[in-house]
Amino acid sequence: MGQSTTATYTKWLYIFIAMAVLVNFSGLFITIIGTDGTLYAGIAKTMVLHHDYVNLYAAGSDWLDKPHFPFWVTALSFNLFGFTTWAYKLPGILFMMMGAWYTYLFARSLYNKEVALWAVLILLTAEHIIISNNDVRAEPFLTGLVIASVYHFYKAYLQNNYWQLLAACLFTACAIMTKGMFALIPIGGAIAGQLIITKQWKQLFNLRWLVAAILILIFILPEIYCLYEQFDLHPEKVVFGQKMVSGIRFFFWDSQFGRFFNTGPIKGHGDPFFFVHTTLWAFLPWSLLLFTAIFQFIRKGRKSVQSFEWYCLCGSLLTFLIFSTSQFQLPYYLNIVFPFFAILTAQYLYHLSSEKSIRAVRITQISVISILFVVVGLIQYFFRPDALNWGTVTVLIALFILLLFLPRAITAKPLYRIGFSTLLVSFIINLYLNLAFYPSLLKYQAGSEAAIWINKNNTAKLPVAQNGDIPYTMEFYLDQPLATINGDGTGVIPPKPFMLYAPTEAINRFSAIGWHMQPVKTFQRYFIARLKPAFLNAATREKELTPMQLVIVR
Repeated sequence: MGQSTTATYTKWLYIFIAMAVLVNFSGLFITIIGTDGTLYAGIAKTMVLHHDYVNLYAAGSDWLDKPHFPFWVTALSFNLFGFTTWAYKLPGILFMMMGAWYTYLFARSLYNKEVALWAVLILLTAEHIIISNNDVRAEPFLTGLVIASVYHFYKAYLQNNYWQLLAACLFTACAIMTKGMFALIPIGGAIAGQLIITKQWKQLFNLRWLVAAILILIFILPEIYCLYEQFDLHPEKVVFGQKMVSGIRFFFWDSQFGRFFNTGPIKGHGDPFFFVHTTLWAFLPWSLLLFTAIFQFIRKGRKSVQSFEWYCLCGSLLTFLIFSTSQFQLPYYLNIVFPFFAILTAQYLYHLSSEKSIRAVRITQISVISILFVVVGLIQYFFRPDALNWGTVTVLIALFILLLFLPRAITAKPLYRIGFSTLLVSFIINLYLNLAFYPSLLKYQAGSEAAIWINKNNTAKLPVAQNGDIPYTMEFYLDQPLATINGDGTGVIPPKPFMLYAPTEAINRFSAIGWHMQPVKTFQRYFIARLKPAFLNAATREKELTPMQLVIVR
């Protein structure tokens, strides 16, 4: 964002990074969002309860979808801190912070300290990074591991250092054991893309890459062993509705390539422009600047190929293009290349000098900031979050006052001012979401609400069963085993008396076949992972809710 820095300016960058870190931790104690978050938390919880770190189980059944690494790390956290919301989220957020540190190291090596600091700020304020540090899945782990791998491979190539190569291979193996073989795309794309574009053919076919492949294969042996033990040794198990399912084949092929070609057990329907419009909102408030940065980088870089670094562009765009042609697409898939996006955006802003370009950036960011405030205003007006308390309001007002005065007090340069203003707006928006919107939203995640209520009020320690809801949310938050009863009244039925959590229609159906039930409490359920306008509008919300009853069956 300029060619010179001062000690005061740099100090403010560090202060803003500290603020960005706090914002990313602000969702630490918010109830885990189902179904994926509570599913993963439940798998790690089962690991700890059964002292079994080889087999993956979800709701009592063999589970084959994601590899083991995030569950091992989360299980370690549970062993240290207990089965709490924050113990589940903490490892993912820490890996994301590790990703921010490696983003800094990589950007500083490629460019300079100022670009590195702004890259960290852009990364930590990108909307979907903050969302993912609340709704923790595999992506925070993977984001940190991918950028760490690329950095150490870069250092291994630059210094011909085998310790750096060893570190790179270890991080790469952990990334593969987090999401599968597709983790190699951004890593390999960044390194190979740089060498190919700059025509370093000797380096491209250097022996170190064969050594790296062997080391990675050695480091992923624990994952292969676990899959072999749970699935390949037991062809009689029914997985994805069929027998003779190989866990190793799924890991190396079906999990990723099967989804890509839509030939595996898990299928989807791809849209070639899905990640374009996903990036528009997921990389807010920097997404429009990112698109400009990529365009300008390519335009200038092709005229002077050898004087540009191509790691960030190749690592991100190759992944972007391959994911865009995939038949299975989800918004959070793209998070793993956000460190590259952040560096590309930061270096673009740093090199801006013309008044015309700076004015265009200022207009763009003011427009984005205005839209974000309008969106939050609409959420507040229609959704009316009841978790918005005076403490949160005070913090938001204080940040808004800082927005009005602080950027102007820090610097006289327009580009710096709009940069700091954008950061403050990101803090305001995401603190509102994490401290007001999400806590209010999660009151409609009836499974977790019911489990927490039962933990406090089931003084007689009655057995608990559920029907008509995805069990993962209640299973994780419940401090005792959870049985599942089928819609016809069959299944694992605990000895009477027991507590039953089920929709009103199921309660009526069980009552009709002679079950004697005593009403205890009613919860309102909505599948909050799929938000619709009718639910977000308080005036029409009630018709979108499903009453869930908690009764005692006698």
